[in-house]
Amino acid sequence: MLLLAGLVGCGGRPAPDTQAAAVQQVLDRRATAVLDGDRSAFLATGARTPDAASRAATEAAEFDNLRAVPLAAWSYRLTALHRTGDRATADAQLRYRIRGYDRAPVTAARVLRLTRTGGRWYVASDEPAGKSGRQLWEQGAVEVVRGRHSLVLGAGQPRDVLRTYADLADRAVPAVTEAWGTDWPGHVVVLVPRSLAGMAGLLGAPASGYRGIAAVTTAETGGAGKAPADRVVINPDAYATLGALGRQVVLTHETTHVATRAHTTPSTPLWLSEGYADWVGYRRSGRTPAQVAPELDRSVALGHVPTALPGDADFAFAGDAERLAGAYEGGWMACRMIADRWGEARLNDFYRAVGDHPGRAGAVEGALKKVLGTTPERFTRDWRAYLKSRLG
Repeated sequence: MLLLAGLVGCGGRPAPDTQAAAVQQVLDRRATAVLDGDRSAFLATGARTPDAASRAATEAAEFDNLRAVPLAAWSYRLTALHRTGDRATADAQLRYRIRGYDRAPVTAARVLRLTRTGGRWYVASDEPAGKSGRQLWEQGAVEVVRGRHSLVLGAGQPRDVLRTYADLADRAVPAVTEAWGTDWPGHVVVLVPRSLAGMAGLLGAPASGYRGIAAVTTAETGGAGKAPADRVVINPDAYATLGALGRQVVLTHETTHVATRAHTTPSTPLWLSEGYADWVGYRRSGRTPAQVAPELDRSVALGHVPTALPGDADFAFAGDAERLAGAYEGGWMACRMIADRWGEARLNDFYRAVGDHPGRAGAVEGALKKVLGTTPERFTRDWRAYLKSRLG
């Protein structure tokens, strides 16, 4: 009876796990120390066993790496606790916001290993969970450069290099606002790791899939007000191979994804989201279709006109390079055609209408009818004719 009373609360319900509450408390102290910039308090949450000394040194370095980041919030939410005596593994969700940039917390899944000494829990390690990406401050000291419309965070990059990215982003933001409108925050956060390997680490993905990709934008899709500020993640290896125009187009393309995020949902096909971002990127470039779409230009010249708009699978980074280039070019030409024939305002309305539809099925068809007064079959025919008239 005494054993039963210790395990079961009133009404036969399990008693609360007091150790979970104790672990949450140490995570809370850890978060407070980060926000306060209190190195001693942060290190006091670390395990004090001999085998934890090496990891403690690493965590101390990561705390120092984080100092320059302007944090508005930092917290952990314990989601699961697995205990064996005085050792435990905690699954937690790290939530943080950068002051002046994030509208909602950015979240990252973490796995923390803890040990209990003298009745108190201490953190022995704090790592990304599963395939979750690492954070920039886990790759080295973070350098921060502020632009008029941008915040650039770099690790292992000279400050003057980070300033060039801020300048590119500061030109991209007004260009995107001119094309899309003002219903977005009007600023962008850019992450510049040391190398392609660093980029892949931030994304939690193999480097091979991003070898020729100069930048990507990461964020949760969702309705207005629910998506945090996107992170434009740079591949410095690929970026270095681009000319001046290419560098600007890439930053403007990725900034477009930031601006359109609230209306980019699972209903939005990639030909539209990527094509629109390219359309904004090249909008004031003065480049001709043949210059922007060389793969399609060669294909059309040989009489091989695509029979359908690119599918989502055509945009796979790890796929055939020519197929990928043709997909981006096909999406860009479709958006360019809409802007030419129906006007830029209708192109924006079309994008929003597709993204705001509840589900992929019928999203494009409904927007084509409602906004452009056409059908998928007619639109595809017009697009193919547009390719033949502008390319080849």
